[in-house]
Amino acid sequence: MSEQSRKLTASEARGMRTAKELEGHLVWLDTFTPAALGVLAIASGIYTYLGVSSLLEDTGAMSFFAAVAYSVAVSVGIFVFWSYMLRLLPAMRSAAGFVGLTVSTIVGSLAIIAMSSWLNAAALAGSAAVEQHLENTVRDYQAALEQSHQIALSGQALGREVRRARDAFEALADQERSGELSGTAGEGAVFRVLTQKTEELRNLEDQIAQEQPLIEAAFAEGNAVLGRMRALTVAPGPVDQRSVSFSEESVRLAGVIASLNQYSVAPLVARAAEDLPASVVLPELDGRSADVRQAQSSTIGSVLNALDQRSMSLRRAADEVLAIAPPQETAYNPISSADAVIRYAGNFVPSWAGAIAIDLLPGILVFVLAITQAAIRNGRDGLSIEDTLTLSELKAALNAMKDVEASMGAADAEILRRSLARDEDVSAKLKAAE
Repeated sequence: MSEQSRKLTASEARGMRTAKELEGHLVWLDTFTPAALGVLAIASGIYTYLGVSSLLEDTGAMSFFAAVAYSVAVSVGIFVFWSYMLRLLPAMRSAAGFVGLTVSTIVGSLAIIAMSSWLNAAALAGSAAVEQHLENTVRDYQAALEQSHQIALSGQALGREVRRARDAFEALADQERSGELSGTAGEGAVFRVLTQKTEELRNLEDQIAQEQPLIEAAFAEGNAVLGRMRALTVAPGPVDQRSVSFSEESVRLAGVIASLNQYSVAPLVARAAEDLPASVVLPELDGRSADVRQAQSSTIGSVLNALDQRSMSLRRAADEVLAIAPPQETAYNPISSADAVIRYAGNFVPSWAGAIAIDLLPGILVFVLAITQAAIRNGRDGLSIEDTLTLSELKAALNAMKDVEASMGAADAEILRRSLARDEDVSAKLKAAE
C-alpha cells in the first residue's frame, strides 16, 4: 500500500487530534502569556525597589534613581530571560540542547534569586525580621542580667560563711577571756589574736552587706531597662526609628550588667581567705610564768590551725562562686532588614517562598510548555504532511493553488502577448525593408 493511500490507525488519529487540540490551547495562551510575564516582572521589580531602598542609607535623589535603575534592570532581566526560555527550551528536539537549556534555566534562576528574591523577601518581611533581631537581643540581655545577678547573689551567700567564721573566733575570744581556752583568764596574747581575726572578719562581713542594696538596685534598674526594650520591640512605627532608641537602652543595660559583675564579692572573699592566716600579728607572750606562756603558745598554735581551716573553707566557698560561668558578653549590633531576613530565614519561610515564587513561577510555565510541545511532537510522529492537514488547512491550500495557477496563467498570457507583439514587430520591419 502506498504512502498516500494508507489509512491512519486509531492511535495515530487520536494522537493527531490531541496535537491539534494542544496547539489550539497554545495559540490561545500565547495571547496573554507575555502580558502575564510582564506583570510578574514588574511586581518583582517593585519589591526589589523596596528591598534596595532599605539598604541605602542616603535618602537623596541619587539613591532614589539608583534603586529605580536596579529594580528596572531586574524587571527587564526577568522578562527577557523567561521570554528566551519560554520560546527556546520547549522547541528543543535534541537531548543535548534540552539538557543545555535546562542547565541554563537553573543557573539563571539562581542568578535571579541572588539579585532579586532576597530583596523581595526583605521587602515582605524585613521589618518583622528586624523585630525578631531585637527580640533575640532582649533575650540575650535578659540572660546576661539574670546570670550576673545570680553570681552577685551567690557572692552575697558567702557572707554567711564569713559570719560563721567570725562567730567561731568571737566565741573562742569569750572563752579565752573567761580562762576556758588557755587556762588563764583575761585579755592576754591569745585573746588579742582572736580579737584581731574577729575584727577582720567583721569588716569583711560589713563590706559584703554593703553590696546587697547596690545589687538589688542594679537588678531593678536592669529589669526596668529590659521592660523599655521589650516595649520598643513591639511598639508601632518604623522599626528603624525604634532601633535607635533600642540601641540607647542597650548601652544603659550593658552598663548595669557591668556594675553587677563588679558587685560580686567572691574575689574579695577569696583574697581575704588567703590573707586570714598570713596576716596574723603574733603578740608577745605575757604569761606570768613559763607554764602560762607555754599554754599561751600552744593555744596560739591551735588558733593558727583553726585559721588555716577557716581560710580553706572560705576559699573553697569563694572558688565555687568564681567557678560559675560569667554571663556571655552581649552587645546590640544594628542590622538592616535584608541582613535580618537572611539571618532569620528559618522564621520567615512563607515570605521567602513568596519572594522566590514571584521570580521563578515562569520556570514552571517553561517546563509545562516543554512537556506540551513534546506531546504535540509525539502525536505527529510518523505522519505525513497530508495526514496532518485539517479541512480548513486543505481549503487554504486549494485556494493557494488556485491563486498560483491563476498567476501562472496570467504570466503565460503575458509571455504569449509579448511574443506575438515581437513577431508582429519583426514582420513589420521585414515589409518595410522590401
